[in-house]
Amino acid sequence: MCEKHIEVNPIISASKKSKIIIIGQAPGRLVHKTGIPWNDKSGDNLRKWLGVDKDSFYNADLFALIPMGFCYPGKGRSGDLPPRPECAPLWHNKLFSFIKDAQLVLLVGQYAQNYYLKDRAKPTLTETVRNFKTYLPYYLPLPHPSPRNNIWQAKNKWFEKELLPTLQKEVKAIVSKTAI
Repeated sequence: MCEKHIEVNPIISASKKSKIIIIGQAPGRLVHKTGIPWNDKSGDNLRKWLGVDKDSFYNADLFALIPMGFCYPGKGRSGDLPPRPECAPLWHNKLFSFIKDAQLVLLVGQYAQNYYLKDRAKPTLTETVRNFKTYLPYYLPLPHPSPRNNIWQAKNKWFEKELLPTLQKEVKAIVSKTAI
């Protein structure tokens, strides 16, 4: 359940045919209002990273968009509050058993990485993302695509040079295979 003063509005998109699962953090304020996952600047950045257009991104047979917390958690001092902790343990296993042919799971942000990678996650998000090749072929950790993370990207040039081409290659291969 979300904060008392915030209307409950779970945001999720998935199909039993989804090929790529994106595990995000929690819907932001704008996404909460529209009911459309990743319908904000973070979503624009994520689609750019993936190398896909909105039509492909919102095709549930291609992409399952599953947050760690299904509702907008509210505003904190330095951004949104963390995702509600009960959603992932309650629903993720059920969703993964429903999605039969997932080939790639993108773990966006530290909450998703720590939950799914458990003791395989490195001490920091940067280290986990930097070591992305060790989690392939099934998992690929990413930082949050929020514009607030532009400073992180500027400090970590390898992200754009090494990780993004790998990500786009993986996504393109899966999407191309699915389109046939």
